[in-house]
Parts: sequence; structure tokens; C-alpha cells
Amino acid sequence: MRNKIIYFTVTTDLNYDQRMIRICTSLCNAGYEVHLIGRNSRKSLPLGKQPFQQKRLNLIFETGKLFYIEYNIRLFFYLLFKKMDAICAIDLDTILPCYLVSTLKNKQRFYDAHELFCEMKEISSRPMIYRVWKKLEKMMAPKFPLGYTVNKPIAEEFFKIYGVRYQVIRNIALLKPLKAATPTEKYLLYQGALNEGRSFETLIPAMKEIPCKLIICGEGNFSNQARALVKKHQLEDKVIFKGMLLPEELKTITRNAYMGLTLFDPQGLSNYYSLANRFFDYLHAGIPQICVDYPVYREINQSLPFALLIEDISSENIGRTVNNLLNNELMYNELASNCIKARESFNWQQEEKILVEFYKMHL
Repeated sequence: MRNKIIYFTVTTDLNYDQRMIRICTSLCNAGYEVHLIGRNSRKSLPLGKQPFQQKRLNLIFETGKLFYIEYNIRLFFYLLFKKMDAICAIDLDTILPCYLVSTLKNKQRFYDAHELFCEMKEISSRPMIYRVWKKLEKMMAPKFPLGYTVNKPIAEEFFKIYGVRYQVIRNIALLKPLKAATPTEKYLLYQGALNEGRSFETLIPAMKEIPCKLIICGEGNFSNQARALVKKHQLEDKVIFKGMLLPEELKTITRNAYMGLTLFDPQGLSNYYSLANRFFDYLHAGIPQICVDYPVYREINQSLPFALLIEDISSENIGRTVNNLLNNELMYNELASNCIKARESFNWQQEEKILVEFYKMHL
């Protein structure tokens, strides 16, 4: 009996998508033949070796609506002629070709809704763009009754709006032995997408009052504005942009950081109900973090606090909170100790059991 074949579709560069690397590896280890489809860009590095199959589609356009149109068309025709048992759309930006192909080929389809896509600030703040994506979501989500998301509030939103009951599978780092840190200096760390709504407008000015550097790892739709803010506030020596980093290099920088940052603007349900990858990446690196006091983070953090939660994300409060933690060795050591303990409960080894059972049940 042959292994069942699952295709996953993303719009990201596969080398940097740690979430999908974890998901695809777990399903591959469970006996599925897994294919992950993403995009190629002019800056793409050669694909790293993985236990699953990888494919990057070549595109003419790299940003904007023409990128999404071209990618969806190319993805549709690529998938149409592939042998498969199931297909999974990762977020709304690949859902249409997945629906069409699964319908034409009469194959099982799944939706991985790891955020409230239409409620992201870069979409919700632009009425015309919001209407287009929301119309697509209203059309497609009910046609994907099988799916999963990263936390209960998002799952409840999908049920309330579209009547679909999605499984909760949190995106948590793999539990591995913790390597000894070898820091050369204290620095704060932001890792992840440099997108709108991530509080750079208040975080960057706050660095004027913080006596250490901020390392920023990642790129996104707010990259140019973030760099402009650093220049405006004359912080070029204190705020360092590292760009996109491969997972192993990023883990080293994270492990050597003194403190992580998980900040979101309060506007919009996507931010308010978020569960950022970096929240768990800092945890698994054993470093305390400053994190927004939103429902999901609060629930996870309350039993064994490993993050310092804040409601006020103004520059003044960010600076004051960071400096308090920098100067409070007792609090810092308690949070760091709790990180080590919490890793044993919050890890991908626990979440992948739910993932594998989900696919076993429905495929």
C-alpha cells in the first residue's frame, strides 16, 4: 500500500518557513508523502535539504496584487497535473487554486488558517483590499470544513462567522537540548516578519532610553519604514537589521540574546488573538521576553510566567519595562528559569501528536 500524498501551498520562501518545515517533517515521519510548494525570488538561496519534497515556483512579479494573481495562476496549473490524495491551503492567499484543484480532481482539502488573515493591519486598514480578501474568505472558508488554526479564539471566530470547527494546533518550537549561550554583549531581539502592526513606531523610538542594542531579524512590508524610523531617530548604531536568516543562524542569535520582544498594535482581531511564532522561539531559547498582554499570551503565561506582559505599548512604557528587566536580576533569573521548565510542556513534540491524528482521522 502506497503512502498517501499531501500537497501544502504557501507564498513564502521555503528556507525560512520554520512552521511549515515542522508540519511537513512530522507528517513525513508519520508515513505521508509530503510536498511543500512555495515561491522563488531573486534573493532566494538554494533549497535546504528536507525529508519532504519541495518546489518553488518562478515568478515575474514579487510583490503586490500582480504577484498574488500570477502566483495563484501558476500554482493552479502546477497542482492540476500532480498526483495527490489531499491538498492543504496555508492561509487565504493560496486558497483559491487549492479549492479549484481539489474540486476538479475530487480530492480531500484542508485549510491551515494560522491567523485571521483579513484582520491583519496591512489588509484591514485598506478598505478596497480588505473587501477583496474578505469576499474571497466568505466564499472559500465554508467550502473548507476541515482545517486547523493556532489557538482557540481564532477557531471560535471561524465557527462563529463560517460555521466551521477547526482543530487547534499551536505552532511551538521543537524541544531540543538547550545549547549554552555565548553572548558577547547584551542585546534585545525582534525576530519575525517586519510587517505593519508590529509596534515598530513605538519600539524604535524607545531605544533612545535603552542602554543596549536591538537586533531585528526578518523582512516584511514595513521594512523600509522601520529603517526610515531608525534613521529619523539617529539610532543606526543601536538598531541593527540582520535581514532574513536561515533557521540555524537565527537560533544562535536568539539563544545569545538577553531578551526577546513580542509586540503588536492593539487594533484588529488578528493582533489581539495572535500567537506569534517568536513567543515560543524565545521560550525555547531560554530567554525572557516582553510581550503584549493579550488573551492567548496571558493564558499560556499565567501558570508559569516566562514572559513579562504589558498592556501599554507606548515608547515610554516599552523603554521603562525593558530597563526595569535589565536592572532587575532577580526577576530576570526567575523568568529565565521558568522558560527552562515551560519548554517541557510547550513543545512541538506535543502538538505534532494532534497534527498527525488530525490527518489520520480525515485522510
